[in-house]
Amino acid sequence: MKKINYVLVLILAVSLISCETVEKKSDAYGNFEATTVNVSSEMPGKILFFDIDEGDILKKDQVVAAIDTTLLHKQKEVLYASIKAIKAKRQHSGAEVDVLLEQKKHLLSEQIRLKTLLEGNAATQKQIDDLNAQIRILDKRIVAVKQKVRDANIGISSQSEPLKAQIEQINEQIKKSIITNPIDGQVLSVYKEPSEITAPGMPLYKIANLSKMELKAYISGAQLPHIKLNQEVTVLIDEDKKSNKSMKGKVTWISSKAEFTPKTIQTKEERVNQVYAIKIEVKNDGSIKIGMPGEVVLDNTNEEKNNKN
Repeated sequence: MKKINYVLVLILAVSLISCETVEKKSDAYGNFEATTVNVSSEMPGKILFFDIDEGDILKKDQVVAAIDTTLLHKQKEVLYASIKAIKAKRQHSGAEVDVLLEQKKHLLSEQIRLKTLLEGNAATQKQIDDLNAQIRILDKRIVAVKQKVRDANIGISSQSEPLKAQIEQINEQIKKSIITNPIDGQVLSVYKEPSEITAPGMPLYKIANLSKMELKAYISGAQLPHIKLNQEVTVLIDEDKKSNKSMKGKVTWISSKAEFTPKTIQTKEERVNQVYAIKIEVKNDGSIKIGMPGEVVLDNTNEEKNNKN
């Protein structure tokens, strides 16, 4: 009986040593996160097209939804009709100028006749001078009429500029009614269905790039000097009940402020009341999920400990 008890104690001791070794294997613990994006429409209205489901893999700039733009197109038609009506008001100087040119033509003919009479002393130089003055006045009147019409048309054309600006604004709104996916990633949640009404800022779906995940873990102040940005570390995730899967990771962020140990996180040193958060980027082969727990082995730290020992 004593022999059996001795064997049981030996097995229990080995188990405790094994558990202690596993506990000491990891230097930090945390959970995986991913940067999520809530995609929404910038325009209000009825959703005409929206055909995505949770789990779909989407590409960046892929068209995913369309908002009804019927009212916007009607507004454009009204604006184009208004511009057309304004253009119809444009003035033309042709008729009035034609009358003045006809008068000038008559005066030029009279000018030739008077010159002939002057050569035969049948007319005076004053008659010719008076006629030339009339021709100059007609020329000025022609210029004035053309300028007056140009000025009037500029004023009429300016009335259409605000309408053109409104059309450009509507075109931009129509463009924004076509919703494109902002990043490569996987759809996590869908909040709307086709034919529903949406509003600006109201999420349609949530997407995240899961090809790279971040493990947010916590280290003690004693571990802090042994870790740096871009440092390569080993990340462990549960493969089954007894073994872990090892992956390579890179430290991308280290908190500059200490915080109290989260209740859900156990660090290597239980006596440490404050810890520092770090983020480790890991390439995801599909086995990592958001919220999944993970462990960190600070390779450099372990090497230094081994050297000291």
